[in-house]
Amino acid sequence: MNETEVEDENYSSLKSLINKNLGFHCDQYKDTHFKRRIAVRMRATNSRDYSEYIKVLKDNPDEYRNLMKTLTVNVTNFFRNPDSYQIVENDVLPDIIKSKSNSSNKSIRIWSAGCSIGVEAYSLAIILHQLLKNEFKKYRINIIGTDIDNEALSRAKEGKYTETELKGVDDKIIDKYFEKKDGWYFISDELKKVANFKWHDLIAGKKMSGFDLIFCRNVTIYFEKDLQEKLYMNFYNALNQGGYFVMGKTETLVGESQNLFKPYNSRERIYYK
Repeated sequence: MNETEVEDENYSSLKSLINKNLGFHCDQYKDTHFKRRIAVRMRATNSRDYSEYIKVLKDNPDEYRNLMKTLTVNVTNFFRNPDSYQIVENDVLPDIIKSKSNSSNKSIRIWSAGCSIGVEAYSLAIILHQLLKNEFKKYRINIIGTDIDNEALSRAKEGKYTETELKGVDDKIIDKYFEKKDGWYFISDELKKVANFKWHDLIAGKKMSGFDLIFCRNVTIYFEKDLQEKLYMNFYNALNQGGYFVMGKTETLVGESQNLFKPYNSRERIYYK
């Protein structure tokens, strides 16, 4: 077996190890992306090749935590891509509210898929609160954030954020919806009550349904095309009729979903069912 074949075999062994111990479906990710993320931890642990990094993982199980952080790393802050949020605030959410206002079932269900530390879910909660004002409590609002990173989910459940994550947010919003304590900014209890965070694997997890709005931004870019097709159809099926889907600015619908989703604002990658 030549050197390349040995390295390929070690890479496969490493993926099996990660899958087994982290439940992370390595084969569904693009190799280029996956290898780049692995290389970050290999450099950090002075591992010259995959076999050395496998040894690090076996000798030091704590390294799995560092690896998981690197595999799921996501630069995130409140109201990221403000142009998209502007359309959601001006058009999308008012349309959803209008469709519910005359209904006995004043239920608004939103899914933030790949929610990381929860800034997207709470950004939407803030917008809803500003739109509904005194009517906020009259609606049954449920914003569900899902991710496979348990540490990120813990932060989301606590609702605690750094100054960096709130960079660019209007001071009035920070004063109204956050409490500063010990250098952290804590989201208000009223908004925390409408947001629920849970572990969920987009690839192998149970299918979800009944949503008026789904955000899944900058998650599917790391997946192979056939998996993207499957996920977009899952999102389509998870939406109520007339529901909206918001994806990342660099992402594109593929497969059957291209024909089923109707563009609402193509530039901002906002579609509806």
